[in-house]
Amino acid sequence: MVHLLWESNAQHAGMEDTMKRKRHTPEQIVRKLREGDRMLNEGTDLTEVLRHLEVSESSWARWRAQYGGMKADEAKRLKELERENGRLKKLLAEAELEKAMLKELAGNF
Repeated sequence: MVHLLWESNAQHAGMEDTMKRKRHTPEQIVRKLREGDRMLNEGTDLTEVLRHLEVSESSWARWRAQYGGMKADEAKRLKELERENGRLKKLLAEAELEKAMLKELAGNF
């Protein structure tokens, strides 16, 4: 129901195509940041750059904060490390849970 309402509102506002969500790889983000910086240095207006790159202003700002100055391979490595860190945190949480359950069982005997 919520999805239908959103679609209806987007259609009435003429935003069918502009509201589609697209995931970008770190390499794509770095490439778009470089292209956008090049266009800005040539004097292109930021709104025109964002329209050309098909990204929102909030995405642009977030990308600049996270990936600004990085090369594509560095951004890819950062994402890999973030995934590995998440996996390790999950393993640690599971180990701590098992440890707590074993302590509880040992306390009952």
